[in-house]
Amino acid sequence: MRRIGVVGGGLMGAGIAEVGARAGLDVILVESTTQAATSARSRIDTSLQRAEAKGKLGQGETAHQVLDRIAVATDLGALEDRDLVVEAITEDERAKTVLFGNLDRIVSMPDAILASNTSSIPIMKLGVATQRPEHVVGIHFFNPVPVLPLVELVPSLLTAPDTVRRSRAFVEDQLGKQAIDCQDRAGFVVNALLIPFILSAIRMCESGFASPQDIDRGLVLGAAHPQGPLALADLIGLDTTKAVADSLYDEFKEPLYAAPPLLQRMVDAGLLGRKAGRGFYSYEGSPR
Repeated sequence: MRRIGVVGGGLMGAGIAEVGARAGLDVILVESTTQAATSARSRIDTSLQRAEAKGKLGQGETAHQVLDRIAVATDLGALEDRDLVVEAITEDERAKTVLFGNLDRIVSMPDAILASNTSSIPIMKLGVATQRPEHVVGIHFFNPVPVLPLVELVPSLLTAPDTVRRSRAFVEDQLGKQAIDCQDRAGFVVNALLIPFILSAIRMCESGFASPQDIDRGLVLGAAHPQGPLALADLIGLDTTKAVADSLYDEFKEPLYAAPPLLQRMVDAGLLGRKAGRGFYSYEGSPR
């Protein structure tokens, strides 16, 4: 891979663009508006400046040099010549399938890989929205992308073995990440285990059994977790947490995957966690 594209410049998309540029790749990041594209570039610049200050960029490289490898655009047509495009938009099945149909028409390289960073939506549903399902695969990064080493590789039943091989080479050899293989089932490996755990913590809070602070302190101090499940939900985003839970429930119909009413009400209220300034905790100084 030499030329990659990223669609969506939120926390995940910006992180994917950053690690691609840090690996020396030519990156185009596409957002829906000029303002969103500018914000994404600023977000990447801030992250790179922080990495440079900590001495974590490549030897002799500056944040400015890495940032120069990233172009931002508002037109999907800019992705025409890409070797690989990673979709990192909102966790909405319809929006993703429409996007994959558009990418199929736009990306002209015959062996280009169309990848999704989805947390839970089956890759098959995205693959069949194109005329090249053999080149569609899940490449699921974890937040924050520049820091966490794990990537889930998720082929559908129609994904070609060569697509998986090339995707693994991109993830491991070029980006320096570690890949695990996942079946094309909602939630894949990590979220199929993690989301029920977070939902259980939300139900415990909802019932009044324990406060958010005590639930999180219990898991940090008693089970050596780096952070508690409710703080983690705030980091993931409560809207994303609910979207993954809904996808899991739609596929498996297991009660443990059903989003608790408290989670639904918080999403309705816009209390989405860190990105909104408030979730189970306030990010302006004091706990909720």
